[in-house]
Amino acid sequence: MIRLAVRGGQKNGERFSLAQDTVRIGRQPENDVVLPDGIVSSEHLHIVWSTEGFLAIDRNSTNGTRILRAGTTIALDESNGRRAPLFNGDVLELGAEGRGVFLEVRLGEDSVDATIFAVKKIEDVAPNAERSMERDAPRLKALYEAQKRVGSVTELPDLFGALADASLALVPQATHVTLVIREEESDDERARARGYVPVLTRSRAATGPLPGPIPITRSIFRKVVDERAMVLAADAPTEVGSSESLMGAKIRSTLGVPLWRGEEILGVIQLDHRESAGMFTAADLDVMALFANAASLSLANARLLRKLRAAEERARKENVFLKGKEQERRTGARGDKTPNIIGDSAAMAKLLAQLDKVVDTKVTVLVEGETGVGKELVSASVHYRSRRRDKLFVGQNCAAMPENLLESELFGHKKGAFTGAHEDKRGLFEIADGGTLFLDEVTEMPLSLQSKLLRVLQEGEIRPVGSVHEKKVDVRIVAATNRNLEKEVAEGRFREDLYYRLKVFPLRVPPLRERREDVPLIAKHFLERFSAEMGKPCEGFAAETLDLLQTYAWPGNVRELQNEVQRLVIQVDIGAFITPDLLSPRVRQVEGTLERIKPAKGTLKEQMDQVERWLLIEALREHGNNKTATAKTLGITREGLHKKLRQFGL
Repeated sequence: MIRLAVRGGQKNGERFSLAQDTVRIGRQPENDVVLPDGIVSSEHLHIVWSTEGFLAIDRNSTNGTRILRAGTTIALDESNGRRAPLFNGDVLELGAEGRGVFLEVRLGEDSVDATIFAVKKIEDVAPNAERSMERDAPRLKALYEAQKRVGSVTELPDLFGALADASLALVPQATHVTLVIREEESDDERARARGYVPVLTRSRAATGPLPGPIPITRSIFRKVVDERAMVLAADAPTEVGSSESLMGAKIRSTLGVPLWRGEEILGVIQLDHRESAGMFTAADLDVMALFANAASLSLANARLLRKLRAAEERARKENVFLKGKEQERRTGARGDKTPNIIGDSAAMAKLLAQLDKVVDTKVTVLVEGETGVGKELVSASVHYRSRRRDKLFVGQNCAAMPENLLESELFGHKKGAFTGAHEDKRGLFEIADGGTLFLDEVTEMPLSLQSKLLRVLQEGEIRPVGSVHEKKVDVRIVAATNRNLEKEVAEGRFREDLYYRLKVFPLRVPPLRERREDVPLIAKHFLERFSAEMGKPCEGFAAETLDLLQTYAWPGNVRELQNEVQRLVIQVDIGAFITPDLLSPRVRQVEGTLERIKPAKGTLKEQMDQVERWLLIEALREHGNNKTATAKTLGITREGLHKKLRQFGL
C-alpha cells in the first residue's frame, strides 16, 4: 500500500491510498494521483515497486523532482538517471525548489517475512517433477494440452490469457490466478524503471478477466524473484499471518511460479486458494514446474517477436521517411516520382531519350560529364525511373575516404576484422540490395578495390572485410566520373577489364555552355527554391540579367549557376527585380557583349553573317588561333572551320 498526503498546491490536505505497484503522478487526468498545479508536469513522477523496494522515477519533468530525507535533499536528475530509492517517511517535492507541491510518503511494506511451506529452485524442480508426474496420466494429458495451446500463441495479450487459463486447468484447487510481468526495456532506460506489473487476474468462478488484479503477495513474490524459486505457502493466514497483503486478500494458500529467461525473471504466476481452508499439494507444484518451462519460453518468444515487429516497423517508417526526404531533395518543386532534371534543349532531350532506354535493364551505367553538370541527378533518375524505385538509392563518393575505410564502407566488415571494428557492419552493397548503388568519382577508387568491384559486377557477390564467406547481392551499379576513362586506363590508373564492365551504357551529361537555352529555366527554378527557403519573394530576373546569365560560359556548370542564384537572392530586396548590377563580376564581364556583336542593319543574311564572323573571331582568340580546338568548341570539323574562314576572308 502506498499512502500519499499532499502538502501545498491546489489539493493541499488531500490523501491518497493506492494498492498497486506503479503509481503515476502528474497534472493529466490519466494519472493515478492528479495534481492540477501548473508547476507539475503532465506525467511528472512514477513510484514503482520492484524487488529492490520502491523507486521514485522522474519522468523528464520540466521543473524537476526532489526527495527530502532527514535534512538532506536528493535531486532526481541526470546524475542518478532521474531515479532514487524511496523509503517510508520521505517527502517528495514536485516542481521548482522551495515552491513545489509536497507529498508525504507512507509505504505499507510487509512487516514480517512470510513463513514459507516449500521453496524449490528452478534448476532443481524440473527433474524431480518429471519423475513424479510419470504416474499421473490425466495431468500429463492436461499438461500436454496446456503446453500445446501456449506454444501456439504469439501475441502477448492472448498469451497472458492462455497462461492464466492453463494454470487454472492444471491446478484444480486454485480459485484465482494473477499474472505479474516485468516491464520490457525501453529506448531510454534512464527514463523509467523496469518494474513488475500485474497484468491479468482470472477467477475460476467468473468468465473473463476481473476488473482489476488481486494484490500480489509481496513477501512471497520477492522470494520467488530473489531466489529464482517456486514458493508454496500453505494455509496462508496461519503461516503468513503477519503479512498485510495476505491477510487483506484472505488467501488460504498461495503458490508463486517464476517465468524466466536465462538469469532474468520475466514474471510470476501467482495461484491463490481463497474459498475454504486447504492447501496446494506437491503434485500442484510439480505440474506447474513443468508448465513453467514451456510458459517461460513462450513468453520470451512473444516478447522477442513483438520487439522484432516493432523494430521492423520502425525501420520501415525510417526507410520511407529517408527515401521521401531524399526523393524530395532530388525532385524539388515538382514533387513527382522522378528527379527534377530541368531542360528543354536538344542536348537534354537526347540525354533523356537515352536514359529512358536503359532504366529498366540490368546493365551498369556510366555517367560522364564535367564537374557540376548534375551527374548525381542523372544517376538518381536511372534509379527512380526504373522498377527498382521502391528500393534504396545509396551514394558514395569514392574520393571522400581513404582506401581502408572505403572498403569497409562498401563491403562491410566483421567484428574484430581490424582495430576499432567492435561490431559487425553492413556495407553499402548490402544496404542497397535490390536497389541502386551510385559510385561517384569512380576513377578515384584504388586499384585493389577496383578488383573487388569487378567481382561484384561479374559474380554478384561481396565479401565483408574479415569474413570468409560471400554474400549474394542484387545491386544496380551507376558510376560517374569527370575524367577521361580511356586516358586513365592508358596511364595505368584504372583497370581495363573494369572499364569495359562499367562503360556498357555511357551517358554523357552536356555542360551548360552546350545548352544555353536551358539557363533561364534552371535559374528560375533555383530562384523559386531559394526565395522560398529564405522567405524573400522577389519579382524575378530583369531581361538584361537573363541575357547575361545565358551569355556567360559557366565553367562550373549547374553548380556554379546554383551558387550564383543563391547569392543573388541574398542580395536582392524583397519584392524587387534582380538587375545586372547584382551579378558577380565574373558573370558581368560579358556585359556589353551583345552590344559589340549587334550587327549593322541589313538583310537577315547580312546580319547573320556579321554575327557568325564575330563568333569565329572570338573563338579563335579564346583558343590562341588553335583551329582544332576552335572547331571542337564550335561543334564543327576542322575542314568546316577552314571553309568558314575562307568565306569570311579570315
